Parts: sequence; structure tokens; C-alpha cells
Amino acid sequence: MIRTRGLAYTYASSGVVLRFPDVDLPQGGTLLLRGRSGSGKSTWLALMAGLRGAGSGDLFVAGTQLAAQRGAEIDAWRARSIGFLPQKLYLSSALTVADNLGLVYFAAGLPRDDAAIGRALAQVGIGELAQRLPQQLSGGQAQRVALARAVLLAPEVLLADEPTASLDDEAAADALALLCQSAAACSASLVIATHDQRVVQALAGAQTLDLNQIVPPRLSGMPS
Repeated sequence: MIRTRGLAYTYASSGVVLRFPDVDLPQGGTLLLRGRSGSGKSTWLALMAGLRGAGSGDLFVAGTQLAAQRGAEIDAWRARSIGFLPQKLYLSSALTVADNLGLVYFAAGLPRDDAAIGRALAQVGIGELAQRLPQQLSGGQAQRVALARAVLLAPEVLLADEPTASLDDEAAADALALLCQSAAACSASLVIATHDQRVVQALAGAQTLDLNQIVPPRLSGMPS
């Protein structure tokens, strides 16, 4: 679940303040975070993941009030409660696919579970790629690795930043279906940040937060 009240963030470099609309996303629900490039979508996701601190307002994610968490506490909470599928996948080129997923356990302070890693890779259709290096993968395969990593610990919230931006129509439809199936499999609340009309049309019934409504065009060059 995600609940925000009076949430605001100030960009230190420019002094621009974004005041976000309140959100109530129930556990297992889906939210489309819409907005053009530079509207604050990535910033909002970073706030939900505890990667940035809000300037003001109340923020509850996966049953935790983030303002009350600090340092190692919030890192451990994030590792166990949040699955994050970023635009840049951040797979270590020196590690196999399986070992990239193994880092999730290290971050969460948990013992590595190779059986669970195998199941996660099989769930996204790439179980046979466990011993490959990232540079031996296609773009679509690498994205599936990142998705397996994001859902490995059955997070309560799954955040995806522009997951279809660089994909053709068929690949985008496949990626979106897999993302929704993966979220449903662990009963996670799903947030998809997108300006892709294909995603908007495919998930027409989802709750929507449109950041275009709060960012004037003259500010569209600020960090996302």
C-alpha cells in the first residue's frame, strides 16, 4: 500500500518545489504515474522507495512511515519491501545472472537462497540463463533479469520506471503483461511511471496520478 498526504519535494539545485497530490493505493492495487519527461516521475518513485527524503508531508509505504526511518533501517526496509525496476537496469557485468540476483539477499541481510533464485528466473521465462553474464543477454532478457531481481523477495510494492520506453509494440505488450503477472504473483501494489500511451490504454482501469497537472511547462527542464 501507499498513502501520501501533503507530500512535497524541493530540488536543491534549483529551489523548485513540487507539491504532489495525495495518493491512496491499496495493497495489490495498480497506479499509473503519468507525466512528460522532467515532470517528477522518477523523483516520486525515489520518494516511495526511500531513496530521497520528502521536504514535507506524510508518506506511508508498505505499512511504514518513511520519515521515521533512518540509515541502515531504511536500507533494510527497502531491500525487503520494495521491488524496483529502473530504466537503467544496473546489472553487474562481472557477475552471472544468478549472482546478480544473489545481491538482493546481501542487501536485505538474508542468507542466499539459490532455489528461490531459480524459481524467480523461471517465473519470468529465463531459467536457463542463470549462468550467463549480462553482456551475453539481449535487451529483453536483461529486463527480465531485472524484473526477477525486483520480485525475488516478494515485495509489498513494485515500482517500474518507464518499463516499455524503448520497446516495440509486441515487446512492450509482453513486458507489461509480465510485469502485471509478477506483481499479482506476490500480491504487490504496482506503480508504473510512464508517458507511453500504449501502457495507458492497456491499463485504462488503473488508478492514475498525472504529474503534468502540477508542473508548468517552463519547469519541464528540471530533474525528473
